[in-house]
Amino acid sequence: MIYLSAPDVTDAEEAALVRAIRSGWVAPLGPEVDAFEAELAQYCGRAHAVALSSGTAALHLGLLLLGVRPGDVVICSSMTFAATANAIVYAGGQPWFVDSDGSANMNPDLLARALHTARSEGRRVGAVVPVDLFGHVVDHSRIDPLVAEAGVPMLCDAAESLGARFDGCESARFGEAAAVSFNGNKVMTTSGGGALLTDSADAAARVRYLATQARQPVPYYHHTEIGFNYRLSNLLAALGRAQLARLDDMIERRRALRLRYRELLAPVPGVSLLGDPGVEAGGTRDNYWLTSIVVEPAVAGFSSRDIAEALAKADIECRPLWKPLHLQPVFTGARAEVDGTGQWLFEHGVSLPSGSAISDAQVNRILQVLHEVVSGG
Repeated sequence: MIYLSAPDVTDAEEAALVRAIRSGWVAPLGPEVDAFEAELAQYCGRAHAVALSSGTAALHLGLLLLGVRPGDVVICSSMTFAATANAIVYAGGQPWFVDSDGSANMNPDLLARALHTARSEGRRVGAVVPVDLFGHVVDHSRIDPLVAEAGVPMLCDAAESLGARFDGCESARFGEAAAVSFNGNKVMTTSGGGALLTDSADAAARVRYLATQARQPVPYYHHTEIGFNYRLSNLLAALGRAQLARLDDMIERRRALRLRYRELLAPVPGVSLLGDPGVEAGGTRDNYWLTSIVVEPAVAGFSSRDIAEALAKADIECRPLWKPLHLQPVFTGARAEVDGTGQWLFEHGVSLPSGSAISDAQVNRILQVLHEVVSGG
């Protein structure tokens, strides 16, 4: 079986885990966490990182940090994993979904409409949460001025884009805070895990406090507010340090795979790579987490479903794009600014195997199956 994006682990990760175990710091927190936070903050160009149990935890605490209150509107991308909107609900907010542009990321024009509508209705917008889809950073040149003009804080969901850049800046460098994920299928992993990045020492301290059950600094257990059990363990932080040291190499491996897909599919009418800005474009690059394609069946003569079925028969994992959250039953009735783009992409898109651990022989096997579909053979 060739998986969509399997963990890429080596002897370096094994050695890091052994080191952490032998140090005696097996319980949560410890020197590996401290070192991982410092190294991650430096990599992302931010002053502080707080290592947490998941990207969802980072989103939840980020929203609380920005002052989201029960009943607040939180405007977020519609085409994303449910965790983005779930975290909004955890914080007491009400998701207001914004549809995609052609890259699948948040459409700035529809964001402007949502901000205007919320303001005209007298709704308090607690935050804006743009999501970097499949490793492609949102258009901050358009989104950031809109959010700043509205006087609303921004939490960037960079769960899928660690290592990607926009105009020379790391994806987690944007917003008052940014959330990243180290889930097992991401470009780097700590098994589970995530982090919140910020430039404020006070904000980082506040997140650490909330993530450790909001325990007051006294000799006994004393609590004045509700906290959460959201910190990353010392063992997983050791794994993260080994992964972070290899991150650029793993991204380059994914980039090389993207180029192979592009070479095969670029000449095929009706097939396009989703959100691909070029390998490098003015300091902007993907982290190539997932190479996703969109197929226009009337032009191509085949569909994304045909591709998925052919790959499945060959024991090659792929998956549809995210089903937009405004179409999810659990969010029926939520406000949304949509134009149908996200639904069209969901119906006609597919994400191809993109992991850095995929071997050359496996790449050739994937490309052979794709060639047979697109050539009609």
